Amino acid sequence: MNQTEMEDRIAVLEKEVTSLKSKFEQIENAEPWWKGRVGIFAGDPHHKEATRLGREWRRNEQSNGNIDK
Repeated sequence: MNQTEMEDRIAVLEKEVTSLKSKFEQIENAEPWWKGRVGIFAGDPHHKEATRLGREWRRNEQSNGNIDK
C-alpha cells in the first residue's frame, strides 16, 4: 500500500470513528427507554382487569399448593 492509499484509508477510518462517536453520544444522552413507558396503563380498564385476573390466578394456585407462599 503506497502513501496516498494509506492516507485515504486513514481519512475513511477517521470519518467512521467520528460517526461512531456521534452515535454513542446520542445514545448516552438519550432518556432511558423505560421512562417513556412508566404510567402508560394508569386508568386503563383492561390493565385493571388483567391485574385482577392475575391476582385471582395466583390465589388459586396458592390454595392448590402450586406456588410457594
